[in-house]
Amino acid sequence: MRPQQIRNVALVGHSGSGKTTLAEALLFTAGVTNRMGRTEDGTTVTDFEPEEVDRGSSVSLAMAPFEWEGHKINLVDTPGYADFLGDVRAALRAVDLALFVVSAVDGVEVQTEEIWKMAAEEGIARAVFINKLDRERASFQATVDSLKEVFGTPIAPIQVPIGAEDSLRGVANLVGGHAFTYADGDPKATEADHAPDALHDQVEALHTALVEAVVETDDDMLEAYFEGTEPEGEELIAGMHSGMMAGAAFPVLCGSATGLIGIDRLAQFLVDYGPSPSERPEPPLVEGDGLPDDESVVAYVFKTMSDPYVGRISLFRVYCGTLSLDDHLENPVRGVKGRMHNLFTMRGKEHEDAKEVVPGDIAAVAKLETTLAGDTLRTPDVAAIIEPAEVPPPTFSLAVVPHAQADEEKLSTALQRAMDDDPTIVVERRSDTNETVVSGLGDAHVDVTLSRLRSRFGVEVDTHLPTIPYRETIKGRADVEGKHKKQSGGRGQFGVAFVRFEPSGDTDGYEFVDEIKGGSIPRQYIPAVDKGIQEALDRGIVAGFPVVGVRAIVYDGKYHSVDSDEMSFRMAGIQAVRAAAAKLQGALLEPIMDVTVRVPEDLMGDIIGDLNAKRGRVMGMDADGASRVVSAQVPLAEMQRYSIDLRSLTSGRGSFEMELSHYEEMPPQEAQKVIAAAEAADDD
Repeated sequence: MRPQQIRNVALVGHSGSGKTTLAEALLFTAGVTNRMGRTEDGTTVTDFEPEEVDRGSSVSLAMAPFEWEGHKINLVDTPGYADFLGDVRAALRAVDLALFVVSAVDGVEVQTEEIWKMAAEEGIARAVFINKLDRERASFQATVDSLKEVFGTPIAPIQVPIGAEDSLRGVANLVGGHAFTYADGDPKATEADHAPDALHDQVEALHTALVEAVVETDDDMLEAYFEGTEPEGEELIAGMHSGMMAGAAFPVLCGSATGLIGIDRLAQFLVDYGPSPSERPEPPLVEGDGLPDDESVVAYVFKTMSDPYVGRISLFRVYCGTLSLDDHLENPVRGVKGRMHNLFTMRGKEHEDAKEVVPGDIAAVAKLETTLAGDTLRTPDVAAIIEPAEVPPPTFSLAVVPHAQADEEKLSTALQRAMDDDPTIVVERRSDTNETVVSGLGDAHVDVTLSRLRSRFGVEVDTHLPTIPYRETIKGRADVEGKHKKQSGGRGQFGVAFVRFEPSGDTDGYEFVDEIKGGSIPRQYIPAVDKGIQEALDRGIVAGFPVVGVRAIVYDGKYHSVDSDEMSFRMAGIQAVRAAAAKLQGALLEPIMDVTVRVPEDLMGDIIGDLNAKRGRVMGMDADGASRVVSAQVPLAEMQRYSIDLRSLTSGRGSFEMELSHYEEMPPQEAQKVIAAAEAADDD
């Protein structure tokens, strides 16, 4: 198959808009499957993982290719839930068209806006399918108005529905004027030359708006339009296609996935209007001046997954060159080479062997164990390396420990595989709290990851919220003697260090000053004093958290020619901190996060009130399309469950990001709670 006959399309949009059902409807209409809806075991073609069955929604991207009118359409079904947007970003790098599925009942929702921005950043064409027009309270016009309000006048309907709500029976094309009606459950339409008379005025108005939207994308067409020549048929289609590619026109189709209304017209649209792989903008490169124009292969791995039977599967898109079975490619990111001895295409979890993959096509290869999502596969000696898709920052974390101590090593291996398969999962060992912490894009994301540890690797874990990495600092000063003396027969231990402690003015650091003169402490032992002081400060002076913002000045000391050694002076440094602790007026510092919350305008008051209740400081508010963005600084202690709180407050219509801003002193009443908890833990 030639690249001109390929269409790479991602189904994207807010959770619940009907993307997976639309994928099922397209496969059924194309004759790939013989049934619609979930099977008895709760699966669909693209929702087949246990976690998707349990939740009844997508948690990972999945392939659903089919053929239509001599074209191969590589459909990528993506999750709509905010916690799994990492897979959406990955899919957008691999496709040429983002098809936004919007519910005619709910209109444009928050995640739709977020993904729209991602698609714009990726530079790919965008179109819209208004779904669920057969539902109660569904409105085509209200949804179009919502789309125009959020995304602007380039929104251009090319269809109108015939009927509404439970009387929806078809769609009418604005290009050509033909109407298509459907019998119950039959994806094959009955075609008429024109729309019903009742739709005449609406069709005329929208056709005029469509023509005006198209001619505005092309100067020659616009000039001809002013002279009285209106584009029709193929010229209008070509104009809309060019407008899509330029990001100046966004065609809107409509129908019902569950009712199989307009599905065949959508498939035809993808063939007639959709961009081919050769029209996609070249992906950004981190190395090389451009993709090669010879037969060399450059492919981008956009998703990896672990399969219990075939090992690691790497989904990739070929950007240039034809990849053949058993070709040898290199992965310059990992510094390895591999043989493509197991090529195949995927439809859901099903595999179909492939002998070659032409430019622009999407396929999979097994057993490239060191290859990860975001990597480039290329013919040796090619210079190009494709830039990995941006990974959203994590927003929710849990500390994990193996349920059985014997599983500790197995847990480490499983967590590494989880990170390899999902770049949005972050696993870190926090030395300051001695915890293994798993972070993701929300509580559901982390929960799914831990569920996969059980189902794929047989590892059960216990979880709790991570310990907040508080810090301590000092407000007072102290001048003390740190003395270590031990004599128990034979050689003893002796070291004395006189140390002044004072605030350094730097709340992040620690400063050691050597003012020893006259050899009161031999030079080789002074680093040991420093080490002992740091060791004691790391244990805390108030609640067991590391102390920062301290300057320690060693200005005098005593030593013994026989009994002094590094250990003695390290202990002297520790004793100096202990001697000074009561005078240093220790205070607790807590991490403060920069938080950005995106919500619909009508929820602004609830969000601001909640942030204030969390001891947050609202720093600003901005408009962004139909959404409002609140910027705030909030203590991390109040944000650990915010993904859950925000979902509850907004019914899933809000999203947020956060990153560490700085540390600042805790209010006394809050500090006392932490100190009391630390004392209780010590008693246990």
